[in-house]
Amino acid sequence: MSLDKLRKKIDQLDAQLVKLLNERVSVALEIGKTKKEQGGEIYVPSREKAVFERISELNKGGSLPDKSARAIYREIMSAALALESNLRICYLGPPATFTHQAARSKFGASVEYHPAGSIADVFAAVENGNADYGVVPIENSTEGAVTHTFDQFTGTTLKICAEIYLPISLCLMASVSGEKVSRICSKQEALGQCRHWLNANMSGIEFDAVNSTTLAAEMASKSDCAAIASHFAAELYGLDILAENIQDVSGNTTRFLVIGAQCSEPTGDDKTSIYFGTKHKAGALHDALGALQANGINMSKIESRPSGDKVWEYVFFVDFEGHADNPNVKKALKEMEDHCAVLTVLGSYPKAG
Repeated sequence: MSLDKLRKKIDQLDAQLVKLLNERVSVALEIGKTKKEQGGEIYVPSREKAVFERISELNKGGSLPDKSARAIYREIMSAALALESNLRICYLGPPATFTHQAARSKFGASVEYHPAGSIADVFAAVENGNADYGVVPIENSTEGAVTHTFDQFTGTTLKICAEIYLPISLCLMASVSGEKVSRICSKQEALGQCRHWLNANMSGIEFDAVNSTTLAAEMASKSDCAAIASHFAAELYGLDILAENIQDVSGNTTRFLVIGAQCSEPTGDDKTSIYFGTKHKAGALHDALGALQANGINMSKIESRPSGDKVWEYVFFVDFEGHADNPNVKKALKEMEDHCAVLTVLGSYPKAG
């Protein structure tokens, strides 16, 4: 075909796509109306997972990479969510942080985003109805647990309804060319994570620690300093990326949690998070965890935190495979209660993949 004919073919396909997208949104709006009438949640993580799996299956053998197909459908579903209920997402701010980026990767560009100054503020926004969902960091593959998030779960009725894994990629960015950079600004932790690269490539340039990577990007947009921040920050502040993936440790990933009023429905590939405190008797922790093993449940994480009630008393946070509605999980939790002073299911949700 000639170039002109190929472009006409594209125009015809675009007309069909736009028509079908509008039809899909109309059906989604009807579904949203029905869910509201039945008192259900607008955002349903189990359904989201099923849609993505179906799209991947339908896309097999096609020219479109699976990652691209999922990204397209993320935005299609984001537009539908925004039209259904004007969904509001609160996240640990300021804008353009990795938490903001994680939230966008989960909910897309069409819903409302509201930054909060602390993890406690994110929980409060969802509890008070000022946001429908919150996104908070829970652990990093190199720096470990985010203890402030764990501590919030002991005093809330909110549930974990989804998880997000975000690879952390740090970039050097500026509004001037590399030769004109006078100094490099970023959060102290980010500067530390890029120390070897900076020493090898930017020796002789002053480093300044600031409150956040976002603040550094904002400063770089107004001066001749460079910032170490995310791709998202470069996009938001119109900065040129001078170098990518400058962090010294590759594979650095942060896990985030989506918190809301309800758990997700079972998908067959789920994770459950609980916290518990044991009774004051010898072997209570061993016996409590033994209930998981006895019922064939794989524990993927355990974290301890001070209980806050008495000195040297602890509560334990555990992640394991399976959904709280699964028969073997129900049995295990019932057996654990015999050895626990307190046991709370924080949420069951689809495993991120």
